[in-house]
Amino acid sequence: MVGGGTGALGRAVALELHRRGHRVVAVGRAAADVPGASRTLMADLSTREGAEVAFREVDALGEVGAVVNVAGGFAPGSVVAGADTALREMLAANLETAWWSCRAAAPLLARHGGGAIVNVASRSAVGPVRGAAAYAISKAAVLRLTEVLAAELAPSRVRVNAILPGVIATPANREALAPDRLAAAVPPEDIAAVIAFLISDAAWPISGALIPTYGWS
Repeated sequence: MVGGGTGALGRAVALELHRRGHRVVAVGRAAADVPGASRTLMADLSTREGAEVAFREVDALGEVGAVVNVAGGFAPGSVVAGADTALREMLAANLETAWWSCRAAAPLLARHGGGAIVNVASRSAVGPVRGAAAYAISKAAVLRLTEVLAAELAPSRVRVNAILPGVIATPANREALAPDRLAAAVPPEDIAAVIAFLISDAAWPISGALIPTYGWS
């Protein structure tokens, strides 16, 4: 299951997992055609109800072996001068989507004998830059969620890891970023390959890891 599977990174993840033989269910807020996904569901994963409904539908399609939490958002702004609603919005978009998805997914993965969860955090979570305060704070919370959940789910043989991308070479970023920043951006397909490894059997010893995926930037 790929939460946020209709975005640029989510679509790359769905296609890479499909290429490696996985049956993929992509979940997004809007209906969309996702290459590589056998099914696309509409749900708001930032709420308990939305996540529970989505995972009931996913579970009905067959055994859930891995969950990738890509869903999230970005809002600029500083602590002092940012919008009054920025922190709440970023926590909902980035932390709560992962929180509710993990809560809904954990019993399903445990019931089937184990599995893997990969949360998408951000380089900003460990090295925040000016102008993205609420975003950085929300992504830092995703790191702590990952570490705590890895410890909680170890007895159930469920591995939980997070990746920390920097600038991703999505179509939107290609249009918006200056050439020098874009030159250091990592293609979403390369990040998808890291995620695919983390849910594979070859990565079975890895849990609770916070893995940089920002290349040379």
